[in-house]
Amino acid sequence: MQIEHRLGDYKEIACDLLAYPVFEGETRDASLDLLNRITRGAVNAVLSSGEFKPEFCKTCNIFKPAGLKARHLLLVGAGKKSQFNPARLRQVAGAAVRSAKPSAVKTIGFLFRGDHPAGLASRLAAEGALYANYESDIYKTRNKEEREIETFLLLFGRKVAQAEVREGIRRGTIVGDATNFARTLANEPSNILTPSQFAARALTVASQTGLIARVMEREEMEKLGMNTLLAVSRGSEEPPKLIILQTHKDQGKKRGPLYAFVGKGVTFDSGGISIKPSDKMEEMKADMSGGAAVLGAMVALAQLRPKHPVIGLIPAVENLPSGRATKPGDVVKSYLGKTVEIVNTDAEGRLILADALAYARTLGATHIIDIATLTMACTIALGHANAGMMGTDQKMIDRLRSNCRITGEGLWQLPLDEEYRKAIRSEIADIKNVGDRWGGAVTAGKFLEEFVEDTPWVHLDIAGVDLEYDGWTFACKGATGFGVRTLVQLLE
Repeated sequence: MQIEHRLGDYKEIACDLLAYPVFEGETRDASLDLLNRITRGAVNAVLSSGEFKPEFCKTCNIFKPAGLKARHLLLVGAGKKSQFNPARLRQVAGAAVRSAKPSAVKTIGFLFRGDHPAGLASRLAAEGALYANYESDIYKTRNKEEREIETFLLLFGRKVAQAEVREGIRRGTIVGDATNFARTLANEPSNILTPSQFAARALTVASQTGLIARVMEREEMEKLGMNTLLAVSRGSEEPPKLIILQTHKDQGKKRGPLYAFVGKGVTFDSGGISIKPSDKMEEMKADMSGGAAVLGAMVALAQLRPKHPVIGLIPAVENLPSGRATKPGDVVKSYLGKTVEIVNTDAEGRLILADALAYARTLGATHIIDIATLTMACTIALGHANAGMMGTDQKMIDRLRSNCRITGEGLWQLPLDEEYRKAIRSEIADIKNVGDRWGGAVTAGKFLEEFVEDTPWVHLDIAGVDLEYDGWTFACKGATGFGVRTLVQLLE
């Protein structure tokens, strides 16, 4: 999709479809009244009849509207104007694209409404359009959705700085493409996206975008003593990989903060010996969504060049049962030196993250964020609207939370009191990898905290938000790419 800024009066813009956001209750708005007059009362007709109510992301398509050069006029519900934050602008732009696709539309003109700065508005509309144009039907050979929008025109009803808009489009395109890249990774079946293939794709995209990348193999992990990571991969014939990425060549020489993003990369999770029920097990191909988000964010940041250097670590493994697999009750020694009793092999994500988090500190990380589809307990607590967030760096937690109005990715802070550590005390080792059934999302966080020690750290549990099951008005079903925008916005 090409995204361009087009000058001129919107009624004179020749396009297949003109998308016009409408707010709830704006019956006396001058600009809407002007549109109604241009279209000879067509807008008021659908509003007054109740055919169209401008609820958030609802749409109404008027074919061959009078007074416009556009072939279609699409009214897009923008909801209440007081709630029209930047994230909602992105979704409204996406809803326009999704609604237009069945009509064989190739060119959309999107008219901005609201008072968002032109650069930010351009960036978010670009992200929303790219996100909405994406389809998850990767391997369909027939009945495949081929109706992609070719051109998305940004139209302003006010004078704006051209350079600001161009930069917004550039940034939005980078982040939008990176998010869709993460979605593609998470949508891939596990027989195709193995740990080795995950590493190979990371190396390829790194060479294309200027990231510095290397892959740590099993032998080096064994020498370093990364036994909690290795314990998870023992049951699989696929070798484990630790993908290491960095944005700046001279990051070790710079004084100041060094951020580390650590993403869970379990390309398939059967639960190991503690095997999962068969129902919905196919969704465990997306248990590497945290790793995909880290790779997507690093790809975007390599092009955006933030002030502070960033490193990304993705431990990539399969968790399968076999005669060699780790068994409940086994004890292993982590890279940090702490011993772990593995009482449940289905609590594998925290095991691979433990060694990756500790290694990030060895690389000089001063601030760490991990992102993982870690616990069903978090999904039970928060549903599919918010990811769980906890950690030891309250300043970073507050920044992440305040950015939600821009990213559109919901985050909710959970407690991390010391009282929760009692649940993961082991009688035989320093710590065990699961507690009882109560507060499971938090006790998982307490386990991870053991391996970051005094380094400022935030944990994002995205288990309930990595997949969309029903499809949104602004996006298809499948992987959401959750986390890419959150991580990029933090560094931006």
